[in-house]
Amino acid sequence: MAKRDFAFGKENFILIAVAIAFIVIGFVLMGGGASEDGVSFNPEIFSARRIVVAPVITVIGFVAMIYAIVHKPKNNEQE
Repeated sequence: MAKRDFAFGKENFILIAVAIAFIVIGFVLMGGGASEDGVSFNPEIFSARRIVVAPVITVIGFVAMIYAIVHKPKNNEQE
């Protein structure tokens, strides 16, 4: 059987999964902070978690996604 030549290797898919996890975690950390009655102001929307930590984690995830896509895995087979 001939070897299939895929665009991504196993290592790329693992890196993509890790990047997606970072992106999802970042967006989850940004969520919440709604007011109890829907009208009053809740200062929790300006917490450090929502305006610093979550965006940094999300950007790290997007940068990791770019790296996972352009990363060329090492080929151990001799051709």
